[in-house]
Amino acid sequence: MSKKNKKPDDLDTETTFADMNVEGFRWYDPQAKKNNGRRHRQKMSRKEYWLLVRAAFAAYAPVFLIVIVVFAIMGLIAWLWVGI
Repeated sequence: MSKKNKKPDDLDTETTFADMNVEGFRWYDPQAKKNNGRRHRQKMSRKEYWLLVRAAFAAYAPVFLIVIVVFAIMGLIAWLWVGI
């Protein structure tokens, strides 16, 4: 992929827990040391926030429902086993 066609990725926040800008690495950027490596947080609108929350619930809902169904089946099996 050429550098001309490279588009910035809005999803990549470039969050790190340690300074990875080490001299000698190929991604070393001496200009980043001047900014202290900090980036400004992007503001999120209220609508974007609620879309994000809704997407998170949609992602976790199947797992949550599977856990509930498995517990219900195990409870039913235990009830039948003890009741008979």
